[in-house]
Amino acid sequence: MQKTIRIGTRDSQLALWQANKVRKELAELGYESEIVPIKSTGDIVLDKPLYELGITGIFTKNLDIAMLNGDIDIAVHSLKDVPTVLPEGIIQGAVLKRANYTDLLVLKDTEEFFGQPGGVIATGSLRRKAMWLNRYPTHKVVDLRGNVNTRLQKLEDNDWNGAVFAAAGLERLGLRNKGAIPLTWMIPAPAQGAIMVACLEKDQFAIDACEQLNHYETQVCVGIEREFLNQLEGGCTAPIGALAYVDEKTEEINFKGVLLKKDGSKKITVTKTAKMGRHRFLAKDCADYVINRGGKEMMLADMEGESPVSQKVYSTKKLSEAQKKVLPNSIGIEDSDFIKIRFNRIPPKVMKNELENVIITSQNGVEAILNSFTKDELNFKNIYCVGRRTKKLIENRIGKVTHVAKNAKKLAEYLSKELENKEVTYFCSDVRLDILPAYLQTHEIIVNEVEAYKTMLSPDKIDDSVSGVLFYSPSGIESYLKENNTEKIAFCIGETTAKEARKHFDNVQVANLPSVDSVLELVMNHFNS
Repeated sequence: MQKTIRIGTRDSQLALWQANKVRKELAELGYESEIVPIKSTGDIVLDKPLYELGITGIFTKNLDIAMLNGDIDIAVHSLKDVPTVLPEGIIQGAVLKRANYTDLLVLKDTEEFFGQPGGVIATGSLRRKAMWLNRYPTHKVVDLRGNVNTRLQKLEDNDWNGAVFAAAGLERLGLRNKGAIPLTWMIPAPAQGAIMVACLEKDQFAIDACEQLNHYETQVCVGIEREFLNQLEGGCTAPIGALAYVDEKTEEINFKGVLLKKDGSKKITVTKTAKMGRHRFLAKDCADYVINRGGKEMMLADMEGESPVSQKVYSTKKLSEAQKKVLPNSIGIEDSDFIKIRFNRIPPKVMKNELENVIITSQNGVEAILNSFTKDELNFKNIYCVGRRTKKLIENRIGKVTHVAKNAKKLAEYLSKELENKEVTYFCSDVRLDILPAYLQTHEIIVNEVEAYKTMLSPDKIDDSVSGVLFYSPSGIESYLKENNTEKIAFCIGETTAKEARKHFDNVQVANLPSVDSVLELVMNHFNS
């Protein structure tokens, strides 16, 4: 019997319309599917502009979690709401043919206010606000949040001159007013008007189904727009517009992009064309153009003008600059590596014969093996690992993974049931949890441990003004305790780390997903709640 595809979606009228469009197209291809509505943070928190919430993927995060947890098979998104970097394990399955990408002005009365200094326009989009103020600097822009119907009603109930909407949303719901004015001078958000279907990279059935929905020309164009956004390192907190479209006569891709100051006082625009098929560097070239004309400085000036630091946190692992920028300026963050790794020289005799069952529980384990041997020198029949990131690294650098589990206990349970040859080789650190080897040994499986690397504690003394500490492993907590007190909030990447933290800290919080971004979101939600 064919699998029924569970389609995850936000529960707004527009999101449900989009999900039902995907369901209809799947049905035409012979696939059974059902709609599973899920509420997003962006639908719940309506009293703040989107850019003040600061959460990456505010409309997509809960659907990501539902998919990774196995509650849904695919998720349908407005592609302009999707972060340019997808979570580990989730891929873009399809982009449907793009609808109208323009912005529309829905008027309350007449157009006479355009030439007057006191005009009032409503929008929740930082890009639309900046572009409007750039064109009409004497006007005022007020925040407008909620679903399409809610925003239309707010326009009706308030003394505003008009509000800006995406044409595609109004048209899909049959709500476009005849008097609505297309804002053709306003460069749209990257991927505006496009619907994206996400699925798990391991779900081949869903991938095969989604691929048949994909519209190639749309995929190429919105891909360029989103890469431009990514190159500028802009998300929902920078006013960035981008549009790519194909000229059917010349088969050229036309691109135009813009970056503005938040108050609309400055803007940098770029236009460029490239032949279809020769567009690989189009987005990067355009982003470089903007950066070389002061784009980074413009974004930095906007950031420096935001609210001062009110809370300080400390990460026990070095973070990238992009990761640090996830947090608003009101939350200051410092970082250092509290755990340092030293790779051991693994004896050649370990690899002399084929290793039938190999266990690797961390990315450090992968790197340690490759520090001693080349890929060609490794002779592994079955590789078992913990974590999606470790799996990805193994398959990129060593070979196919036989089975991946969420944690060491789950892997031990799987191996105790499935192994025919009751012997494994476990590449581990000198500091490791006993869960996996102890469980296997109680089930009469021989565990040959190879100490591939050493874990060394490298603590720093943290200032008393720090409110919370970010932890990624029990070893990180052990290192922290060498120099610091426990009168702070412990923000933990997963339950194993949290279990250790609860032995010492009164306030322990755990991220929804085992990722650095999820820990940062946890920090942000705590201090902004």
